[in-house]
Amino acid sequence: MTKGIIYAMTTVVPGLIKIGKTGCNNFEQRMYHLERNGYFNVVGLQRRFAIEVEDYDEKEALLDEIFSKSRVPGSELFALDIDLVIQLLSSFEGQQVYPKEESKEAAFDAATDARSSKEDWSRIPEGTYYLKRKSRAGKIAKASMEYAKGKFIVKTGAHVLSVPEGRWAPEARRNADIQNGVLMQDVSCASPSTAAHVVLGHSANGWREWHTENGKKLETFRTQ
Repeated sequence: MTKGIIYAMTTVVPGLIKIGKTGCNNFEQRMYHLERNGYFNVVGLQRRFAIEVEDYDEKEALLDEIFSKSRVPGSELFALDIDLVIQLLSSFEGQQVYPKEESKEAAFDAATDARSSKEDWSRIPEGTYYLKRKSRAGKIAKASMEYAKGKFIVKTGAHVLSVPEGRWAPEARRNADIQNGVLMQDVSCASPSTAAHVVLGHSANGWREWHTENGKKLETFRTQ
C-alpha cells in the first residue's frame, strides 16, 4: 500500500477550496509553491489540513467522486465548506501532518463546532463588536471587531495578550502583525472564537467574549 498526503486548502475566493495529494516527502515544497503561486488562476491559497494515509490515490479518487458535483471542471478546486472537508479528512486513519500542534480529534471537534456556528452567523447584525478582558497577570486585552459579509475582522490597534510558550494558536494569530502587544494590521478571521483567540492568546468562546457597544453578547443573537 502506497502512503501519501491528502491536503485541503482555502483560496482567496470564499467557499472555493482545493483538495489535492502529494508524496510524503514533497508536502512542504508543494505547499510553498501553491501558497506563493496559486493554482488554476486562483490565488491566496492557504493550507488548512493535511493527513498522511495509506492508498492515498484511492482515497483522493473517493473524495473526487463524493464531491464531484461541487468540482470546478478540469481542476482540483471545489465549491465546498472547508470545515466539512476537515471533518471528513480528520476521520481517516493516518497521521495528521498539518496543523502539527493539533490532534486529529481536536481538528475534528473544531471543524464540527465551526460548521454548527455558521448556521447562527446569519442572525448576527453586521457592525462593530467589542472585547475587553483582564488577564491573571493584570494585563488588559482590548479590541474591536467588525462583522461584515461573513467575516470577523479584528481591527488595527487592538491590545492583545501574548500566546503562552508551547501553546497552539490559529494561523490568524500566528501570522498577525503584532508589535509590543498592539495589532498593527487588521486580521480577518473565520469565526468569532478565532477572533477572540487572536486577541486573548488562547482559545475562547467568541460568542460570549464579543459584545455590542451596550454590552449585548453575540450569543444572544443565536436565540432570536
